[in-house]
Amino acid sequence: MKKNLIAIIILALLIVNTVLTGIMMFTMLQTSMKTTQLVGDISSAIQLDLGIAGSGNVDTGSTTVAMSDIAAYNLTDTLTIKLASDPDGDGKDHYAVVGVTLSLDTTNEDYAKYSETMATNEGLIKDEINKIIGSYTMTQLNSNAVTTADLQEQILEGLQQMYNSQFIIGVSFSSWITS
Repeated sequence: MKKNLIAIIILALLIVNTVLTGIMMFTMLQTSMKTTQLVGDISSAIQLDLGIAGSGNVDTGSTTVAMSDIAAYNLTDTLTIKLASDPDGDGKDHYAVVGVTLSLDTTNEDYAKYSETMATNEGLIKDEINKIIGSYTMTQLNSNAVTTADLQEQILEGLQQMYNSQFIIGVSFSSWITS
């Protein structure tokens, strides 16, 4: 009789445990789904925030472009850019020697209009790059106060504002030397 009573108690506890586990699973599933949705919403908001590079009149939000739709435009010469004078530095002139490649979106409606004149406008492009990189000191560049990614983003924003278009979607440095 004692064995049957213990078996009944164990069976009752097993049923209660199963019911409570089911209830807990359904309540946690709702909370988990809400948490996943919240994380997704926050991720979307952060992505949109990070994609907006500046306050200019061109929306420079990041877009996804297939690699087959990207054309590379290499500036013909490497740029030798005099860096800004550092008041606390060694008093010498410092330079950055930079090779620049622009990524162009071939699906953008402005690509056909501007891609043909890229070579003739190369002087304006180089000037914009010179202004941006030349505004920093050797100390700022070496101490990682300004990273190459920051410079690329600033150059991209400047070029998109100059062309008033988003057909330029990326700036890459094929070479980067500072001295």
